[in-house]
Amino acid sequence: MTSANQPPKNQTINPYRELPSVSALLEHFTDRSFAAELLTQVIREELTIARQDIQEGKRLSVDDVIERCQVALAEIEATRFDSVINGTGIVLHTNLGRAPVSHETAAAMAASAGSYLSLEIDPDTNRRGGRMDEISRLMRVLTGAQSTLVVNNNAGAILLSLAALSAGREVVVSRGEAVEIGGGVRIPEVVQQSGCRLVEVGTTNRTYLKDFQNAAGPDTSALLKVHTSNFRVEGFTAGVTTGELGGLARSLDLLLLEDLGSGALLDTSRFGLSHEPTVAEVISAGASIVTLSGDKLLGGPQAGIIAGRRDLIGRIERHPLARALRTDKVTLAGVAATLRHYLRGEAETEIPIWSMIGATIEQLTGRAATVADLVGAQAVPSIASVGGGSLPGETLPSVALSFSSSHPDVFARALRTGSPRVFPIIRDDAVLIDLRTVRPEQDVPLADALASALALLS
Repeated sequence: MTSANQPPKNQTINPYRELPSVSALLEHFTDRSFAAELLTQVIREELTIARQDIQEGKRLSVDDVIERCQVALAEIEATRFDSVINGTGIVLHTNLGRAPVSHETAAAMAASAGSYLSLEIDPDTNRRGGRMDEISRLMRVLTGAQSTLVVNNNAGAILLSLAALSAGREVVVSRGEAVEIGGGVRIPEVVQQSGCRLVEVGTTNRTYLKDFQNAAGPDTSALLKVHTSNFRVEGFTAGVTTGELGGLARSLDLLLLEDLGSGALLDTSRFGLSHEPTVAEVISAGASIVTLSGDKLLGGPQAGIIAGRRDLIGRIERHPLARALRTDKVTLAGVAATLRHYLRGEAETEIPIWSMIGATIEQLTGRAATVADLVGAQAVPSIASVGGGSLPGETLPSVALSFSSSHPDVFARALRTGSPRVFPIIRDDAVLIDLRTVRPEQDVPLADALASALALLS
C-alpha cells in the first residue's frame, strides 16, 4: 500500500511544488524592517532564482529557500558605511576612506546637512552670491591665495583649471611628471580631456629649465608642474623648481599651474618626514594656480581645491564644467571647519591625521601596554606610513599589538567582520594592530573587539 504522505511508485515528485509560497515566506519574515511591497519583491526574486536552480537539476528544501531569503535581506540591510578601526598603520588609507575629519568638522558637516544655509545669498543685501567667500578668506590668510574654488576632487580640479584656462592651446610638462595620479587616471589623459595639447619635455629622470624654455612657443598657454606625491625617483635625477618655472612663466607671459596633490599646509619636516611643498610656498614661488586634495594632508573631507590669482579663479568659476564638478554644502562646511583648525593653530591636536603623525613613541607605548594587558597581546615595534599617495617611501616608527595565531587569516577576518570592525595587518604569521592609526578614544572599543574575536576562535 502507498502511504498517504508518499507518492505512488513511479510517480515523480514535482520539485517546484516543494517551494514555499510568497505568503508563507512573508509570514516568516514579519520581523524585518522592510516595507511590505519591498519585502515581497526580495522574496519573489529569490523564488525566481530557486526555480532556475531547480531547472538546472538542483534540489532545494523549504529551509534552503528561507536561508537564501535571510541572506538576501541581510545583505540589503548591511552597510559599508559604519565606522571602522584602522589598525593597518597607514594614516591615509584610501580603501578606508582616507582622512577621518575632526569632531568639529564632522559636527559642522552634520549641521549643514540637516538645515538650510545662507550658502549662496548675502544676509545683508539678500542678493545671490558668496558660495566660496568664507573658504576664500580662510585660504587667503593661510596661503596667500587671492581666491579659492572648491570642486569634487583634485582630478576634477586639474581638469577644470586646464579646460578653463588653456583649452585649444599647448601645456608644457616634464616627462617625469606626466604621471598616473590614482585610480588609473593619468595626467596626459586629463590634459587631453581638458581640450589642451600636452607637450612633454626632458626625460623620465632629468628635466632642465632650458627644456621648458625651448618648448614654449606662440601656441603655448601654460607650464604645468605635477608634484610626484605617490612615487619617488632617486639617483641620477634633475628637476625644475616652482620658483624657476614661475620666473620663466612671468618672462614669457605664460601661466604656471601646479598640481600639489596632497596639499600640505604644515611643514612635514617637523614630524621627521621629508619636506612636502606647502600651498603657501608654491604660491609665493610664482604659481598662478595650485590644485590640491581636501582629504589627504589637509585632513578634511574629499574635495578638490583650486587656489590662486583672483582673475584666473573667476575664469574657472565661469566655465561650464565648474557647475558639473562643484561640490555640495556639506563638503564646503567641512573644508571651512578644517581650515579654521589651521587658523587657530590647533591642527596638530584637532585634525586626526596630524595627531596620528605627531604621536610620540612614548604615547603609543603607553597605550599599547594598557590595551595589551586587557586582551593578552604583546606590544611590539612597528613601522607606519602616511599613505594615500602622500610622502612615498616615508615611514614613521610605531608600536603595534601582536597576536600569534596558527590561523592568522581567520583571526583577521573575525576582526574585520566584528563590531566594531577592526582592520589589522598580517606579518610573519602574526596579526598586528598598529596603534598609530588607532585614535586614543578607540582603545576601549578596540579591546572589546579583540576580546570578542579571540573568544570566537577559542
